[in-house]
Amino acid sequence: MNDNPTPTPDTDDAAERTVSIPPPAAPGAGQGDTVPGSADSAAQLIPAHQRVGPRPLDRPAVDPSSAAVFGRPSGVDGAFSPKAAAPAALGALNSVPPTPDALVSAFGRPAGQQDVILQRPPGAARAAAGDDPLWAEDSADPWRDPAAGAVIGPPALDRDDDSDTKTAKRAPGALLSVSEVLFGRRVKPVALGILGLVALLIGAAGGLVGWLVARGGDALTSDVTLAQAEAGKERPAGSVSDIAARVRPAVVSIEVKLEQGGGTGSGVLIDGAGYIVTNWHVVTLEGRADEKAKITTVFTDGSRVEAKLVGIDPKTDLAVIKVDVNNPTVLQFGNSDELKVGDSVIAVGSPLGLTDTVTEGIVSALHRPVVAGGDNGQSPITYDAIQTDASINQGNSGGPLVDSTGALVGINSAIRSSGQGNTGSVGLGFAIPSNDAKRIAESLIRDGSVKHADLGANVRSVSAETAEGAQVVNVNEGGAAARAGIAEGDVIRKVGDRHVRNAAELTVAVRTHQPGQTVPVVLARQGQELTIQVTLQSD
Repeated sequence: MNDNPTPTPDTDDAAERTVSIPPPAAPGAGQGDTVPGSADSAAQLIPAHQRVGPRPLDRPAVDPSSAAVFGRPSGVDGAFSPKAAAPAALGALNSVPPTPDALVSAFGRPAGQQDVILQRPPGAARAAAGDDPLWAEDSADPWRDPAAGAVIGPPALDRDDDSDTKTAKRAPGALLSVSEVLFGRRVKPVALGILGLVALLIGAAGGLVGWLVARGGDALTSDVTLAQAEAGKERPAGSVSDIAARVRPAVVSIEVKLEQGGGTGSGVLIDGAGYIVTNWHVVTLEGRADEKAKITTVFTDGSRVEAKLVGIDPKTDLAVIKVDVNNPTVLQFGNSDELKVGDSVIAVGSPLGLTDTVTEGIVSALHRPVVAGGDNGQSPITYDAIQTDASINQGNSGGPLVDSTGALVGINSAIRSSGQGNTGSVGLGFAIPSNDAKRIAESLIRDGSVKHADLGANVRSVSAETAEGAQVVNVNEGGAAARAGIAEGDVIRKVGDRHVRNAAELTVAVRTHQPGQTVPVVLARQGQELTIQVTLQSD
């Protein structure tokens, strides 16, 4: 309750209860005196029923956990902790042991001295030690002055020392430049000459030592200049390098990609319009490729051009593709019938993906019948091959075989390996003769397909002590053999001028002629030799 309450107006009789606040009590009024206008006199003027009583105390219940944390400790009733126990009597304390004599003699007061100070006060020290030069004002050692103040600053010096003179340093002189040393006559020329001579001698000595160390470091090494032929290697016209330089730009690497898998091979440009002759098994992956297959040609300069398939001949393993290029290098066909065994030939292609590879060999044999394929219900590949020992590997297929003039005499197609997983070259490579390749390529470019002469009979190879040939197993009804009177069991030994020793030679002998051409066929029947004129049909 305030000492000077402010009256609150009431709506019934506000004028009756309006009072004024008296001024403060006058100085000198006693504690028991009642000053007019004071709080006590004002309280006497307010009726008892209108006085404000004290507010009721609101003591909420204390949480037991809070009481346990913030309450008085157990055994404490008041607001303060109990008083500490009185200290023990002095007699119960242990006394300090006496100081050792060594410390007393070293740090104790001199005998008979009763002063309790460690040193004399500044004024008293100077007065008492007036005759002691150690404390004199002009003492030569200010460090031993006990009256000197303890401050951090420069070391104390004698008062009569000239610090500026002793601490002053000589100002550095100007540095000399190279031009001043050489041309400013600051250094004697003789000194410069001697200095240069000394530097030259040191450098020469260091170089000599390095040279000696280098020469003597390893007895197996020394300074040497190897002889080199001044004249270049002779490459006359017709050499392998000359032929390869003219042939290689016309050879391409062929890449065939399927949705799953692919393969590579080679090809040769045969026409300025962009026609390329290659193998059937290269562009079709032996018949596995479809219309979605992508064929890409890679030239020797690295350029890549997409190719389109023009036509194929599965029976002779030949195909023609076309690329859109300007002014390509092409190879001219040679006459494969003029080849002789032992003639030099060169094979160019991309064996095992190694593009632009050149190998050399000779013609090992001519008119070598080759039969390959025939899987998946397809007719076997049969052609009259040129055998060569020029190295041919997988990837050479479709590449050119050229003679010593650089003319195309064959299309590399197959090899014969030693078996047992060895698919590399063993010197037995086979190429399709250029005369056959030229005829078939022209037909594919012109018509998109090719027709071969057919005898209309199935044969097998037979041999006897006195003869060998192709025995007729059956004759196709209405075929050329049936019309000519060839019967089952006849042994065909010759077609035209070509001797037949087996079934493969009969096929290639028949295909050397054109459909509709009539040729003499020599056969053996029941021990007799007969010659029958047969008009060949188309397959």
